[in-house]
Amino acid sequence: MKKILLLFLFFISLQSISQKAYQKPVLEHQKSWSVILLPDIQNYVKWSYNQPILDLMMAWIEHNIDSLNIRMVLHTGDIVEQNDLFIPADNGNESAQRQWEFAARAFSRLNGKVPYITALGNHDFSIDTDIRRSSRFGEFFRIDDNFLNKKTLVQNGTDESGQPSLQNAVYEIKSPEGGKDYLFMTVEYAPRDTTLTWAERIAALPQYRNHRVVLLTHAYLTPKDTLWSGEPRWFIYEPFVIQNKSQKSERYLLPFANNGRQIWEKLVQPASNIEMVLSGHIFGEGYRADKNQAGKTVHQMLFDMQTEGGGHINGNGGDGWLRILEFFPDNKTVKVKTFSPFFAASPSTQHLAWRKDKRNEYLMQFD
Repeated sequence: MKKILLLFLFFISLQSISQKAYQKPVLEHQKSWSVILLPDIQNYVKWSYNQPILDLMMAWIEHNIDSLNIRMVLHTGDIVEQNDLFIPADNGNESAQRQWEFAARAFSRLNGKVPYITALGNHDFSIDTDIRRSSRFGEFFRIDDNFLNKKTLVQNGTDESGQPSLQNAVYEIKSPEGGKDYLFMTVEYAPRDTTLTWAERIAALPQYRNHRVVLLTHAYLTPKDTLWSGEPRWFIYEPFVIQNKSQKSERYLLPFANNGRQIWEKLVQPASNIEMVLSGHIFGEGYRADKNQAGKTVHQMLFDMQTEGGGHINGNGGDGWLRILEFFPDNKTVKVKTFSPFFAASPSTQHLAWRKDKRNEYLMQFD
């Protein structure tokens, strides 16, 4: 009986220590500001029963805007699983229409509270038989939805049809205390040559010479910390479902499209002020630092958690993981922290809410 009592007290003590060890996210410096990075979210969006996890993540962001001085929310792309499919068959239980509607509704919680940018991933596009890309993104994410997006938008490019689009756009965050001004630039998945030329010209404009540019794109870095050098391809959904599987065409090479290595060579390396690149697409974490032609360090990050929580087909969408990027008041240091509001929501799982290994928590130093 005495041994049982001792074991009981031991486990109670362990639980108490675990619960006391949890710390909610706070800024390490009073004058810091932060950016929240959301990884690919399509696996929350495509299953109706996973959607509450994304709602929880957005509610957490909303609740912490002031305490973490959140000045921008970024998403790495793949907002939805299917851009325009009626029947998702074995890969989701929501039509593309419902997926877009839910994703827009989830982000709308932030309207009027903080600006947000979402890159466009390969799943956010469809291609036709001429291999031309189109996306329903503009139907559901409009510049007038969030006046803070409109307030910070300073440049926008076009889509493949030549229409003005937020899939290639630039947002400006001014430092309120005489520090570094930032541009947050997003370019489409496998950006076309014309898109990279547009982005290069924007970065080189005299009014942005002293800005620090953060580039957001979907596919750039791999979990092996190498630049993605694969061929940008996509498929067409065939109008057949066989044994509960949507039929797909072969994967067609997208014309005039660029992979991660080409983005580096054509845009990032030649620019003097692009000093950070953020991406998703490939499952896992990645980081590398290289010098651009101006001799400045460019910090490049991969963050894609969609296979966490049971996998990308039938899992829970990614266990609620997001990243907090804290920009220190020295204008040089960024602290990367990886956190899950999903695990943090319950005292019984709060001990799982932080990833503290060196791949998920580290410092980046700008030159």
